[in-house]
Amino acid sequence: MANTTKIVFIGAGSAAFGLSLFQDLFTTTELAGSTLTLVDTNPEALERMAALARVLNERGGAGILIETTTDRRAALPGARFVLNAVAIDRNRLWKLDFEVPKKHGIRHTLGENGGPGGLFFTLRTLPLIFDIARDVEELCPDALFINLSNPESRIVLGLAKYTSVRTLGLCHGIFLARWFICQILGMAEKEVDVWGAGLNHFQWLTAIRERATGRDLYPLLREREKDYDPAFTPLTRRMFNAFGLWVSCSDDHMGEYVPYGWEGGEHGFDFENDERGRVILKDLMDGVIDGSKPIPEDWTRPSWGERAVAVICGMTHNQKRFIESGVVMNRGVVPGLPHDLAVEVPLVADAAGVHPVSLGPLPDPITKLLSIQASVQQLAVEAAVRGSKELALQALLIDPVINSTTAALAILDELWEANKPYIRPCV
Repeated sequence: MANTTKIVFIGAGSAAFGLSLFQDLFTTTELAGSTLTLVDTNPEALERMAALARVLNERGGAGILIETTTDRRAALPGARFVLNAVAIDRNRLWKLDFEVPKKHGIRHTLGENGGPGGLFFTLRTLPLIFDIARDVEELCPDALFINLSNPESRIVLGLAKYTSVRTLGLCHGIFLARWFICQILGMAEKEVDVWGAGLNHFQWLTAIRERATGRDLYPLLREREKDYDPAFTPLTRRMFNAFGLWVSCSDDHMGEYVPYGWEGGEHGFDFENDERGRVILKDLMDGVIDGSKPIPEDWTRPSWGERAVAVICGMTHNQKRFIESGVVMNRGVVPGLPHDLAVEVPLVADAAGVHPVSLGPLPDPITKLLSIQASVQQLAVEAAVRGSKELALQALLIDPVINSTTAALAILDELWEANKPYIRPCV
């Protein structure tokens, strides 16, 4: 029977997520006959990504029909999968999320998924995500909504709690953690399997094994870590030595959730380098599209750590595809953490849906550490869905990154004003 799966990608103008998706979609023929509908409110960015998709689709012989529209509602009817990579005025507002708390004396790392930045990212993003979700409920209620945007855990929690949309969050953080580990082990990433459970960007690796033999690599990691360059991911290694398991995914991401996270670096995101990289990537894409530049070799291979296409293939063809890591509602998958919480665990995807894999309870001290952040995330979501400044203040005051009520009030007023055009009740 012909494959007529429809995949809608909202925020397709996102070059980073778009390119990774294209690498996975157009290097397989498993989805031949599917329709990929690209959606973005920026017509120029949308057309660039569509033109690139057509080039890579032809180059890989993937056999996918590519459509574009700036009208989200026109795209959704008949969709089986809806991928989301939207962000609101990403770099300008993220800079404020980082710089305003710092100005008021808060020491923090990225200002994206935790701390005051994480709260305001949630407050401005959830209303837009809920708009999309309401359209999905109406126009393609059986679709799986695959979220690729931050703040990942809070988006999944909000949608699962207040909509009927089937939601999965995907992040490549566990593969970043594996990269750090492999530097210390002196092994190639393809030689190492990792298993983790916890929160997004705060997963704890319950097992690190050699892929070929199943050998436990934790003893070797503990031995080699002792003499490894002390400047290499120092905060993660202190947590490893204190709690006994390696924590994902990097000092700056994990550091957003703890009051001492700044010890791993408080430089924030490198916006200047990011913006330079976007210009270079745009120029390269334009060259590939008009034929003046060759297609980079890595664009013709599967991506490093994205798993959306693996989920889609597993569900479309009932393949029982193992997915190393995904964000889902807990419902007992990680014992000791609230049921009403988005957690990140391994999954199996098949025609019946996405099935979380429980790795059992984490060590009690780690569960207690995660429980602090669980409460912060739950209250931040409540503040966002209700558009409540009062709840937002309370979410700040229970966040371990905040060390001053005076600073909390000043941050709240300043960042609320900056984000006011996007904050509104969702329920």
